[in-house]
Amino acid sequence: MRPTVNNPLDSAEFSRDPYPLLAALRARGPVQRVRTDSGRTTWVVTGWAEARAALADARLSKDTARYFADRPGSRRLAPAVSRTMLATDPPDHGRLRRLAMKAFTPAAVARLEPRIRAIAEELADALAARGPADLVEGFAEPLPITVISELLGVPGPDRAAVRRWSHDLFAAADPGAVDRASHALSDYMTRLIAARREHLGDDVLSGLIAARDEADRLSEAELVSLAVLLVVAGHETTTHLIGNGMVALLQDDALRSRLRADPGLLPAAVEEFLRHDSPITLATFRFATETFDLGGARISAGEVVLVSPGAANRDPARFVAPDEVRLDRHRRTERTERTEPAEAAESTESTDGRDTDAPAPPDRPRRPRSPEGVPGPDRPGGHLSFGHGPHHCLGAPLARLEARIAFEVLLTRFPGIRPAVESWDALEWRHTRLMHGPAGLPVVLGP
Repeated sequence: MRPTVNNPLDSAEFSRDPYPLLAALRARGPVQRVRTDSGRTTWVVTGWAEARAALADARLSKDTARYFADRPGSRRLAPAVSRTMLATDPPDHGRLRRLAMKAFTPAAVARLEPRIRAIAEELADALAARGPADLVEGFAEPLPITVISELLGVPGPDRAAVRRWSHDLFAAADPGAVDRASHALSDYMTRLIAARREHLGDDVLSGLIAARDEADRLSEAELVSLAVLLVVAGHETTTHLIGNGMVALLQDDALRSRLRADPGLLPAAVEEFLRHDSPITLATFRFATETFDLGGARISAGEVVLVSPGAANRDPARFVAPDEVRLDRHRRTERTERTEPAEAAESTESTDGRDTDAPAPPDRPRRPRSPEGVPGPDRPGGHLSFGHGPHHCLGAPLARLEARIAFEVLLTRFPGIRPAVESWDALEWRHTRLMHGPAGLPVVLGP
């Protein structure tokens, strides 16, 4: 049996910079057992091939209700948060996903570009009026929360509270705050749905209500849970993608100049920022429904498995010089978001919104191959920041578009932007083990 590593995942150091710890785990093997603070053990998957295989393996269930049915705990999460679509298996997962997918197809997202650009320009105007600014507070957070709130029909005066509750859901150091935020957000969405029923519009939430009331394709509890998931997942990842990307850009004058001179490289930059500093450090909960082998480890039925996109994206077996930002890794993404990047195209989700929910066969991971069929590191695309398989992020096209516009607007409007921190070590990061991103990013905007 492999030795168990004491838990490094809840430390402040892991929140600040998870990559040295994840690299140390991967050096011991691509699948390692970690002891949590509660004394339980969890498997952490850090190798790219093993992570990709695990994300699509039907033997790893996401059905948390099934797992905790005979494992009562002290947590009091609202069911709308603990039993979202992310915590379901086929066939329920596919049914719920299909209901939400129509709003997030590449074609539907492309129609949002003018409005997203207008929001980004308005936020840039507000930043310019301030002088020194916090890019997270003033831009990276309000851009995606405004976009998803408009899609769902969340009124403007309510968005600050929704943003705060969503933020608190990831407060790793305060489980009580997480539980309270889950109930606050669930209660709010229940009230919003009741109000929207009286005055249906053309927003996404109205469409889901119609699917519930007219076709009976989801329960009331599922409706509330889906609304909660969309508002949380619809902005948290993008906030960190923009924040992490700007941290990289502020440390690289040449890259900033290159992207300003050639905005056609921005899609490739978005993909490389997703790979280099993934907004998702650890994917959400999975557990083994049967005993099987993965990456040389024997995982027993009932054991918890955490897949780390952050670690997989820096696996040297997949990427040359993985700790460096290199745009040429993503040659295929130098087209617009209307074409699916490599990893999205390999998911089981079709571009018209259908979800086959067909997981990959549970074979051992195969050696990855390039689009030309030649094995080796640094194939175009291939990061796992949006997952893989049935649970591949349905909001990926929207996140890519928001990030591309965000970087273009910031670099164009503020060519003299520079960090306003004494050193990068002084930058504060969100204290959460699931996600990685700066809590704030002080900058000076002018020359």
